[in-house]
Amino acid sequence: MKLRKRRKETNLIPFEQTRKIIRLDRRGRKRISGVRIAAGALTGILAALCMLYCLSILFFMGYGTLFFLIWGVIALGLTGMSYLFLCPEKAERIPKWIRRGFLTVALLGMLLFVCVEGLIFSGFGQRAKPGADVVIVLGAQWKNGGPSYVLAKRLDAALAYLKDNPDTKVVVSGGQGSDEPISEAEGMAGYLQAAGIEPERILQEGASTDTNENLEFSANLLDRTQDRVVIVTNNFHVYRAMKIAQKKGYVHVEGLAADSYPTMLPNNLLREFFGMAKDFCAGNL
Repeated sequence: MKLRKRRKETNLIPFEQTRKIIRLDRRGRKRISGVRIAAGALTGILAALCMLYCLSILFFMGYGTLFFLIWGVIALGLTGMSYLFLCPEKAERIPKWIRRGFLTVALLGMLLFVCVEGLIFSGFGQRAKPGADVVIVLGAQWKNGGPSYVLAKRLDAALAYLKDNPDTKVVVSGGQGSDEPISEAEGMAGYLQAAGIEPERILQEGASTDTNENLEFSANLLDRTQDRVVIVTNNFHVYRAMKIAQKKGYVHVEGLAADSYPTMLPNNLLREFFGMAKDFCAGNL
């Protein structure tokens, strides 16, 4: 018996060699890193700004379409991101491949957005040379009391050019929407005549519903290969209008950038991004 006990004792591992450090996770919420706090705070602030901008358009600035509601959608998305940044235990419940895929798509989307907006901004300074054969004024909303702000700016820019170039004709292009009392072309023609432009200089195209049709239908009233054409539209819209015109065979074409409403510019730029994407997919650019 003593021999067996000794053998067992000799097989034992010395106590000093068995010590290990065992770390136990703390129960409750995990500690949030400074990067997560900063990211959560930033997305939260952006969410608040987007929602504030959406409400400002709704109650104070006025609007022609419901596109501005996208700012509310963006605010909700940013709020969700802020919550996940500040609650990592919730974020970890989402499969890693979904998180990585979302992050990749978001980064690529941001890069694409920056590039497209750079192209849009390149049209802001367009100033047409004198002596054009035809000016095309692209339509926008016509209200019961007259042209919308953006359309009035286009008309005033065209008016200044027409007065400086008395031999230039003008095509006013735009149909009648469901919320418009008359066609945009008819309203624009009356606006220019009231400002002193002779009726015989004004050609009306009153069937189009978007920029693509504006330029397609207006081409029937001029020679797109021979005439020097100036396209008048707001600064955020010039680049896309020019690219569509070139795609449709306008050989000698220039842009004339009219001003836009400063506080509505973020909304217009975002909308123009989607307009660029739509026309690119449709093969109009």
